[in-house]
Amino acid sequence: MKILDINELLQAHPYPGRGIVLGRSADGQKAVIIYFIMGRSGNSRNRIFEATGDGIRTRAYDESKMVDPSLIIYHPVRRVGEVTVVTNGDQTDTIRDSLLAGKSYIDALRTRCYEPDGPNYTPRISGVVDQDGSFCLSILKSADGDPACSHRYFYEYDAPLAGEGRFIHTYQENAEPLPSFEGEPRRVSVSAPDAETLASQVWASLNEDNKVSLFVQYIHLATGERETVILNKHGEQAHAASKVPN
Repeated sequence: MKILDINELLQAHPYPGRGIVLGRSADGQKAVIIYFIMGRSGNSRNRIFEATGDGIRTRAYDESKMVDPSLIIYHPVRRVGEVTVVTNGDQTDTIRDSLLAGKSYIDALRTRCYEPDGPNYTPRISGVVDQDGSFCLSILKSADGDPACSHRYFYEYDAPLAGEGRFIHTYQENAEPLPSFEGEPRRVSVSAPDAETLASQVWASLNEDNKVSLFVQYIHLATGERETVILNKHGEQAHAASKVPN
């Protein structure tokens, strides 16, 4: 599979929806996490990322304009012991609860399916990063827009290569209704030396009208230190570099 440039992919795609990239830094020393959200409606665009004790959550930028929080307010990133979970919905908590109960992320996602937002039936995309940098990705989607059947796909990467990541997002293209992501997670380069540089590159590549928020994190595999960058279109940009191991 050809290694693609994540920024070129984003620049060519005005509305990939929500996206996850998991991988390994170019020096091989850090796990890399990217999560972004986009929006076409006022309700979807009225959001920011906010840091929490174990990751981030989405919240309304202007509470008075929030219409329906059911599919847009959730915890995209949560740490569970030495594991980091990142998803595009409340299945983050489903995975967390499963891990705490001694089960797997696959056990958790077998209880879930696509989002109930017909006619799009937005896929649920999820990732799990382990302490050693190995990671998993999954997508739960309808059968080509038919809600009568759920498709569940799981991808596991036990020895990520330095400078590479895997990219999965919700929508294949900007159409009506929005078609689900197709095929394997894309193989992309992750060459930026730090989270701040990578965040700046990705933020600039996301469509200016549709981008909402971005989370980028580098996790030092030897120490557990986390360098985190949060960028929001609304309000102040947030940047926090944590030097405290999990």
